[in-house]
Amino acid sequence: MTRTDGYLLDNRRSEAAERFDAFATLFDPTTFRHLEGFGIGPGWRCWEVGAGGTSVVSWLAKKVGPTGKVVATDIDTTRLAAAARPPVAVRVHDVSAEEPPGEGFDLVHARLVLVHVPDRERALRSMIDALRPGGRLLIEDADPALQPLTCPDEHGPEQQLANRLRQGFRRLLADRGADLSYGRTLPRLLREAGLRQVTADAYFPLASPACAALESATVRQIRDQLVTAGLATDEDIDQHLANVATGTMDLATAPMISAWGRKA
Repeated sequence: MTRTDGYLLDNRRSEAAERFDAFATLFDPTTFRHLEGFGIGPGWRCWEVGAGGTSVVSWLAKKVGPTGKVVATDIDTTRLAAAARPPVAVRVHDVSAEEPPGEGFDLVHARLVLVHVPDRERALRSMIDALRPGGRLLIEDADPALQPLTCPDEHGPEQQLANRLRQGFRRLLADRGADLSYGRTLPRLLREAGLRQVTADAYFPLASPACAALESATVRQIRDQLVTAGLATDEDIDQHLANVATGTMDLATAPMISAWGRKA
C-alpha cells in the first residue's frame, strides 16, 4: 500500500504482514473476479500500483505468463521481495509524485491506495496516462464514511468499545490526509477522466474471521498513536483485543468500492 511520510500503517511494521494476509482473504476474490472479467491472459502488460503484499502480483504473474509483464510498485517494497522474478519487476515508486514506470499497459490496478495518497488527482491521471488505448483501469478503494462502524450490531459494551476505537482510527487517518469518502466518488472520477464503459460495485465484509484478524493487527499497529492522541487508553486497547480474541464479535471492515473502465 502506498504511503505518505505521515502514513499511519507503515509496511515495515510486523503487523503489516498480518494486515496484507487479511486483505488477501477478504478482497482477493472480488479483485480476481473483476480482472477475470477483463479477459486477462498471456502477454498482458500490467501495472500493480501500491502493491504492498504479493497476492495480487503473484496471481497476475500466473495469468500473463512468461510473455507478459507485471510491474509492481510501492513506496516501500519490503513485502514484495518474494515476487521479484520474471515476469514481475518490483520498483520503488510514488504514484502521486513520479511519472509512471512505463506506458502502454493493458491493465493498471490499485487497491486500497488512493484513499491515502496526498495528490489523488495526479495519481489517477498518471495511471490513466500509462494505459494503452483500450486498456483497462481498475481502482478499488475503501469508503470508511459509508459504513463507519467496527460492529454494525452495537448491542453491548464490547461492541461500543470497538466502535469508539474505530472512530479514533478514522480520526487518525483523516488527520493524515486520508479521504474517508473517496470510494463512492470513483465512478464519477473515472467518467470525468474520459474512461468509457465505467462500472462499479461494492463489497462489504461482515463477521469473517479475516475481519477479526485485520482488526487485531490494525489496532496493535496504531496503539501508540491512539494513546498519544488521547483517543484511547492502554486499558481500552487491551480489553478490545481480548474481546476480539474470543471470536464471538461480528466485526466489519469498511466497504471496498471497485470501479473500472476502458481508455478511449
